[in-house]
Amino acid sequence: MIGGEMDFTGKKVLIAGGAGFIGTNLALALARRGAQLRLTIHEKPLQTTIPGAEVVTLDLRQPEHCARAVEGVDYVFLCAAHTSGAAVIRTTPLVHITPNVLINTLMLEAAHRARVARFCFISSGAAYPPTADRPVREDEMFDGDPHEVYFAAGWMKRYAEVLCRTYAEKIPNPMPTAVVRPSNVYGPYDKFDFAVSHVTAALIRRVVERHSPLEVWGNGQDIRDLVYVDDFIEGLLTAFATDRPYIAVNICAGAGHSVREILEKILKVDGYDSADIRYDPSRPSTIPVRLMDNTLARELGFVARTSLEDGLRRTLEWYRNNRTTSP
Repeated sequence: MIGGEMDFTGKKVLIAGGAGFIGTNLALALARRGAQLRLTIHEKPLQTTIPGAEVVTLDLRQPEHCARAVEGVDYVFLCAAHTSGAAVIRTTPLVHITPNVLINTLMLEAAHRARVARFCFISSGAAYPPTADRPVREDEMFDGDPHEVYFAAGWMKRYAEVLCRTYAEKIPNPMPTAVVRPSNVYGPYDKFDFAVSHVTAALIRRVVERHSPLEVWGNGQDIRDLVYVDDFIEGLLTAFATDRPYIAVNICAGAGHSVREILEKILKVDGYDSADIRYDPSRPSTIPVRLMDNTLARELGFVARTSLEDGLRRTLEWYRNNRTTSP
């Protein structure tokens, strides 16, 4: 099914983590494709109404809750995770390791027991070893340790990837799995709370709120591959539709932009011409350059189509219309 599109009409699909950034956008996309959705939530409510979806409040760190989540479903997308930004990762690197190890392990086991037809795990580009300014390929994941900043979180993601491959290839009655490694995804329904937001969401919020001075963590030279969330969801579903028992694929735009360049585009799109920008190298950033190779995704038929300017414009518009007085 290389390059094909899966028919979700009438399929029972679990999205674990239905209130999150990726889970929300994936739910909207699959609802449009006619899927019968079950969405798990934990401590936060859904961010928007998903027509026809069954919503269940579960703690996926508990085996019996995982079993309830996967009961009777055809496909599982594991979007539930404890995530955080650079400051949290630097100061408390273990904060989301244990919960995520439990969620990933127990959900894979429950899905296999329930004879789920296919399982999708969302990994992270942060799990890769450093490759300086060269885009990293899928087959390089285990060529060295993750960057020191991501050591714990990176190995947590790698462990889940190994489990996915184990369930797909190494056991009797295998369960096909797809591992998706995103670059920096941004767009509507992202986290804009400064305590947990990633760089693009934080910059968008500061611009919309017309911060003056406008503080930017780091020196602005860090390079990131930004992929708009609608493109990311298309890439994720393209990877999921392959007929390989196991696949791990980068879903990215295939181009790098500096934080300084990203900010300049946000300012231009939003018309904030008089911004007093202050870069603060003493504040935590993560790694200087992270680029990802998109050759495999292209072979599968996926290319990110949203320009950075268009994606930022859509995100700015959404945030301005939907923002709350978050911290």
